[in-house]
Amino acid sequence: MSPVLIAGLVIAGLLVLIAIGVINQIVEKNNLEKARVRAELSDRMRRCANLSESFPGQMMTPSLKMLLARLELHLGERLLPLDKKSTALKARVDALRTNVAKGDEIPVQNAPVKVITEAQAKEIRLLLEDLHAQIIWANKQNQLDTTAAKRWIQQIQQMMVMLHVEYFTNAGQHALQQGNAHKARLAFERGIQHVRKQANPADYQSVLEQLEASYAHANKLEQTQQQPKLDEPSALAEGLKHLESEEDWKKNNIY
Repeated sequence: MSPVLIAGLVIAGLLVLIAIGVINQIVEKNNLEKARVRAELSDRMRRCANLSESFPGQMMTPSLKMLLARLELHLGERLLPLDKKSTALKARVDALRTNVAKGDEIPVQNAPVKVITEAQAKEIRLLLEDLHAQIIWANKQNQLDTTAAKRWIQQIQQMMVMLHVEYFTNAGQHALQQGNAHKARLAFERGIQHVRKQANPADYQSVLEQLEASYAHANKLEQTQQQPKLDEPSALAEGLKHLESEEDWKKNNIY
């Protein structure tokens, strides 16, 4: 066998080995990418389902329920080709298709939640922030057009304001029931301050008037009660300060 032939066979063998290595890397990279996409789609489906089931009834509307169903269905349909053996996924997608087909008649069974504790307010705020994140992601994926996304983000911001109003109103009423007019006045005052600092306070004129009436009532009652010590700590005065700060999710604008 001539040296030239031997050299040619060696080079051919090396090229085959290199080709096999490149092919294996491509296959592995594709498998890793599929696994990443599958994990992300599964996580977002879970989050949409959690939002649909966990939102308090006073905030859940048929249009919001439909939005979440459509977002989850879109994710499920993308996930099906990557997880063909999952009977649970197929059943979930079929159920979502059935609900989406109902249109405005989609059932809304979320129970109302009376927001009276800071823990409840925090939990609902986290739901609103996650909903905001899902809207942003859906817009970037061209699943939701920019006009609709901006409309939903505006509604989320309105729901956040109403969450504060509901919390401070309920906290104030609870304090009145306990005979603590001072604590009630502080609660109503915080609610008023939160509404007034909004960019569009006129949109909340009716709730502002209710808070002001409650504040005046609590303030009048407080005059007849013993004044609290100046150094007495107020949990309400400290509670939810972080909720009134500039929320990080508001900084994610859609352009």
